[in-house]
Amino acid sequence: MKPVLTPEQAVDSIKDGSSVMAGGFMGCGNAFTLIDALINKGSKDLTLITSDTAFPDVGVGRLICQGRVKNLYATHIGTNPVSGCKMNSGEMTVTLVPQGTFSERIRAKGAGLGGVLTPTGIGTDIEKGKQKLTIGGKDYLLELPLGAEFALIKAEVCDKSGNCFLPMATKNAAVVMAMAADHVIVEAEKIVEAGELDPEKVTIPGVFISAIVKAALPAANLQLK
Repeated sequence: MKPVLTPEQAVDSIKDGSSVMAGGFMGCGNAFTLIDALINKGSKDLTLITSDTAFPDVGVGRLICQGRVKNLYATHIGTNPVSGCKMNSGEMTVTLVPQGTFSERIRAKGAGLGGVLTPTGIGTDIEKGKQKLTIGGKDYLLELPLGAEFALIKAEVCDKSGNCFLPMATKNAAVVMAMAADHVIVEAEKIVEAGELDPEKVTIPGVFISAIVKAALPAANLQLK
């Protein structure tokens, strides 16, 4: 069985300067309760790895706006103008990664690979400082694995063994992130006994989950069918 913790207990080990992955896209699938706990704790100087920075008052966007992030790895930041302002001022370093490359780098970390080869970015600023290989007459960039100390994952349902169900778009990056982080905290709308979650619904197996937290605010529009 996995420990079921309060939000405060779950983020206690996330120290200033920690690297944190956050699943979701445009705020959908962000672990709101855990993000609130990080903010309330006063965590700062974080390295945040997330698909995007959502909106100023939503999910991971709140970490950006409150100045808790020192380094950001993301695929785009256009929906949160504060991200661009902090990048331009030098307050926050931003590494923009093509979206497919972003997911593949995280998958490579979880799979124990040395990196991935992709033609994406050839001939652009993306290739600066990276190793280029020619295979079969075609150029590829070697993109290195991307992992983190912690991952914050949002699930609709999680059983007490850590098996999770994530519906629809909330899966975005969360599955590979759960494999690529040292300590994975899942925030679940509903926590059930082991065996109550249909195995066909398991999106992330419990072997990857370190701790479970009950979401503070249920998402009424997400229901397990």
